[in-house]
Amino acid sequence: MGLWIRVKRLFRAGTGAALDRIEDPEMVLQQTIRDMRERVPELNNSVAQVMATERMLARSKEKLSEEVVDLDSKVRASVKMNRDDIATAYIGTLQQKQLELQKTSLQLEQAGLASKQALKARDNYVLNMNKRSAEAMQLISASKQAKLQEQLAQTMETFNLGDDASTFNEMREKIDRRVAAAEAKLQLGTSSVDAQMQDIEREAMDMQLQDKLLEYKQNMGLLGAPSNNGGNQLNAGTPDKEDHVLDNDILSNGHSK
Repeated sequence: MGLWIRVKRLFRAGTGAALDRIEDPEMVLQQTIRDMRERVPELNNSVAQVMATERMLARSKEKLSEEVVDLDSKVRASVKMNRDDIATAYIGTLQQKQLELQKTSLQLEQAGLASKQALKARDNYVLNMNKRSAEAMQLISASKQAKLQEQLAQTMETFNLGDDASTFNEMREKIDRRVAAAEAKLQLGTSSVDAQMQDIEREAMDMQLQDKLLEYKQNMGLLGAPSNNGGNQLNAGTPDKEDHVLDNDILSNGHSK
């Protein structure tokens, strides 16, 4: 007997372990939420039936009340006309309707309480369902995060940082050499003879522009009386007035001959 119990225990332990491996918490929680939501229409249908019974009893009570009023009027009319036989018959029917009205009123009161209880139970179920659904969604999110962390842990276990580190270092060294070579070529290009000649030409152009600007200022009297040296430099390339007159005389004599 003890051996059979141990076998049963071992079988249950193995089955439970297998179920734990197969059972997915996310799927179980999602199915639980679906089951709870599927019960809501059934609850609504039950509540609707209870409320329908209450409304039917309310209509029956209203109808019986009208009949009681009508029978009471007929009894009074029969008594007034000295028709005791008819009045007696109406009284019998009136008493029966009054009893039915009392029973219907009691049933209606009970149906009203049942409707309130059914609505309250339905509302409590929906509230509990929403609460459980929110908790299930949080648990599902935590389960997904746990799976992701497990996958990352497995990836990091199989990831050898040393192999890729050497590749990164090698590529970094090649890129550094390429950048250094490009900088050296740029430096050689900017310090060549052609570049220096271009600098000299730009400097000469700036000097000529400055001299021309100074000449404009002298002619406009913005710099005062020029010095002898300055005047010679400014007029070095310009012929004197007398030279113009002499040249004109020579040209006139030549044409007269």
